[in-house]
Amino acid sequence: MGGIPQLSVIPFVGTRRVTWTFLAFTLLLCGALQTAEAQDGLSVVQQLNQNSTVSTAERVTVSGVVRNAASGDPLPRAMVEIEGDANTGSLTDGEGRFELPGVPIGPQIIRVAKPGFRDRPYATEEIGMQADGPAHSVMIAAQMAELTFALSPNCAIHGHIALSTGDPANGIAVVLLKQIVRFGRAVWTMESNTRAHGDGNYRFGGLPDGTYAVYTMPSLESEPVVSVVAASSTANIVRSGFAPVFYPDAREFSGAGRIRLAGGSQAEADFSLFLEPFYPVNILAASPAAGNAPGKSGTQSGYSALVMDGSGHLLPYTAQYDDSTHSLQANLPDGTYSVVVRGFRRHEGFISLDGAGIVDRGNPPAMLAGAAEFTVAGHPIPGLRVPLGPPASAVVHLRFQHNTENPNNNAFATNNASELVTLSLDTAGGVPQNGFDSVWSMNGGPDTISFTAQPGAYWVSTYLPRKDMCAGPFTAGGANLAREPLAMSLTTAPPPMDLTLRDDCGTLAITLPSSLAGFVPGEEPFYTVYVVPDFDTVQDIPPMTVHASSGPTLSLDGLAPGSYHVYTFTSPVHLEYRNPAALAALPNPGQVVTISAGNPSSLTLEVPEH
Repeated sequence: MGGIPQLSVIPFVGTRRVTWTFLAFTLLLCGALQTAEAQDGLSVVQQLNQNSTVSTAERVTVSGVVRNAASGDPLPRAMVEIEGDANTGSLTDGEGRFELPGVPIGPQIIRVAKPGFRDRPYATEEIGMQADGPAHSVMIAAQMAELTFALSPNCAIHGHIALSTGDPANGIAVVLLKQIVRFGRAVWTMESNTRAHGDGNYRFGGLPDGTYAVYTMPSLESEPVVSVVAASSTANIVRSGFAPVFYPDAREFSGAGRIRLAGGSQAEADFSLFLEPFYPVNILAASPAAGNAPGKSGTQSGYSALVMDGSGHLLPYTAQYDDSTHSLQANLPDGTYSVVVRGFRRHEGFISLDGAGIVDRGNPPAMLAGAAEFTVAGHPIPGLRVPLGPPASAVVHLRFQHNTENPNNNAFATNNASELVTLSLDTAGGVPQNGFDSVWSMNGGPDTISFTAQPGAYWVSTYLPRKDMCAGPFTAGGANLAREPLAMSLTTAPPPMDLTLRDDCGTLAITLPSSLAGFVPGEEPFYTVYVVPDFDTVQDIPPMTVHASSGPTLSLDGLAPGSYHVYTFTSPVHLEYRNPAALAALPNPGQVVTISAGNPSSLTLEVPEH
């Protein structure tokens, strides 16, 4: 979003299948946020010390109980410790009780941990922000009430893989997908992978509550670890193997079962894999310059390929380049497929010097791509030709809407529109492309951004690094990209896209009610706040964590003018706020606030009871 709230904020930022620019920003921001969260206790201590007149030389014994959040039962052998003081750690007894002697009066940060359990999560589900969750801010005082903490038991998925041959399924790879909320939408992400043991059993442990899907990777009978490249002399040899299966028994992701876990539940997901022929498919990638001889005619080429089902969803088959035949080769069972081939063509005379920049003595490498549909039906495919050419580019035109009080300002002046806005794409359906970039290229002009991407349907999101800018409508032809995914093709560019950028953004000051703005002995309550536009926008406003020690007011800037709903929760919530049904199902209708162009607004939160 255009502006980042100035106080304690836990943003909802992304990381996978994005442009390299956005990925770099995400990693940098996540790292900064983790550092900020790690130091949050220190900042809280400093702020609370300024508001506390009690001498920190006085020490007391802090006692309390740790419970199982799912059952309410006392939790023994949980570690409770003051952050930054290794000498204060204490394990809970058989009744879940603990005592921390000699704790200085005043603000302290307490962490609670136990193997097999997890503390409260962050409001974001991004990788890198899930390890420990936010710590507990506690105001220590003499004769304070006992503290109560709750840890949630981890969930697990386990199962057995049976092979039709009766052989052990040792080494069969299993992949775990998780449905997460990113930019207010439910999307799928690669969570983990493992391999079956010698007895055919596998297990995914340490899982948080959520919705999951599981599938097996393909395996050739003689090679449990997939390696599908065939030497040129054996390119037509049919081999036997086990096709990938989505639990419970589907060849495509659309038929995968959804496994819902909560409160320490464990699910069993068994597989029965049947041996079948895998036929070699030899793919010849023909670039325009190379004619009928891929990889030759004065060029040096490299290729990669993704195999998909008939609906265009990614399948876990590997197509690898064989330099001896200048082709891509894959082993596939019977079925209907499509393949997308991507290559780079290096012309003679183009020289790259490591560490000394690039010397261009010809044309730079050109990215090429092509696709083909085919059916494997009981026999090898010796020469599947895939013509390559420059992929169709999507073009985003930036439309600038100036502040009416200063219409001639230079706020949008730039030679590279990517400096004003960064675009990111998330797969709108199907299996995410783990290990592959869906966005192939992105370039910016003075008022346009162009990009190429793997064919498919994508949700488009924007990030605006400048606090004085906000996003208006984003459309592609007649399609509203806040509601509809963008379809990308190799040969046909999407309709020209228009993204409105504004410099008449408003601000919002969010304030805790006075009854919650002070400090009282015990654990400090905190609240998760979502500010959700009532109008269509692809600009994201991440969830925020608000608590008294972050100050009386939380300020947001870079907000597009219009009406918003503000939702407040007493715990971290992963809110699918772009789904109207999810908002309608909330017990609290939220507070309405209107942001005026170029003007400040304020709101006192209506906080639900804990």
